[in-house]
Amino acid sequence: MEPIDDDEPLGNPADSLALIQRERTNLSRDLTPDPRLMYWPWGIAWLIGFGLMFLRFGPDGRVFVDLPDWLPLTVLSLSFIAAGVITGVTGGRVAAQTRGPSSSQGVMYGWTWGIAFSGMSLLFAQYGDALPDEKLGLLWAGGLVALTGALHMAGGAIWNDRQLFILGAWTSVINVVGILAGPGWHSLIVAIAGGGGMLIFGFLGWLRFR
Repeated sequence: MEPIDDDEPLGNPADSLALIQRERTNLSRDLTPDPRLMYWPWGIAWLIGFGLMFLRFGPDGRVFVDLPDWLPLTVLSLSFIAAGVITGVTGGRVAAQTRGPSSSQGVMYGWTWGIAFSGMSLLFAQYGDALPDEKLGLLWAGGLVALTGALHMAGGAIWNDRQLFILGAWTSVINVVGILAGPGWHSLIVAIAGGGGMLIFGFLGWLRFR
């Protein structure tokens, strides 16, 4: 029986090292979720959700588009839920192929997001009546974006993912800039720089993924 190509002996140690590197790359690709499915749903959600917030609740109470008061927040909430489902399913499929510490880290990290956002939302809801509407909106948006940036940086530190850490730092910086700019401007900054940043990071991650 003549050997097929895969059965042919490697010519030298360099060929062996190259083969090992290729197999490592293929394994890493198989166990890494598509960055587009992890970043783009959130980028689109931020662009649309915070964009509508800016159009309805602009700076100094200006209304650029006369939308119902409930619509921007409802769209933002639903888009966040949709993005969470997409990224959760994507990450879950990859996690199902792994066992051990990495899998446990992913599960605990996912629970951290849900618990942290639930706790902060309950806290804000308790004191919502004490603030005017524009300040309340800034509190909710600024607080949740700050938490997102912190969790992204924590995830980058856990998995030694420099790109995820940089995204978290970028999110935190633009959030501070938006808060200092005030209500209305915060929504615009987060929509463009935050949502757009996630789309860019997803594309760059996909290029590296390929």
